[in-house]
Amino acid sequence: MPRWLEVCALSTLGDPGAREFSSGDGDWPLPGFVVHYRQRLSAYENRCPHAGHRLNWRPERFFDREGRWLLCASHGAVFDPENGRCVAGPCPGARLRALPVRCIDGRVEVDVEGWVWER
Repeated sequence: MPRWLEVCALSTLGDPGAREFSSGDGDWPLPGFVVHYRQRLSAYENRCPHAGHRLNWRPERFFDREGRWLLCASHGAVFDPENGRCVAGPCPGARLRALPVRCIDGRVEVDVEGWVWER
């Protein structure tokens, strides 16, 4: 597996915008998502620290209607897209697991080397 996984072209992400990806094969691919917010990129494991569920139920639906907060569809946890910190809901102060992200030649990439699924 390559160290850097290409997720999408930056031009395909809105601001705010998010895109899902998974890394690895088999029964337990590692789920993640990239976030474009206020002209800055972030990447997180797609796993709520409250109950371990994926944040989104629908593809690419991570933000609230106003495009300000990331939401967990399972139990309503609210996260700051800039740092992944829970600001409301069942796990205040907890954080989404951040992943290294970069943009090279307009392509958004996430560093997946050593990313271990923690249950």
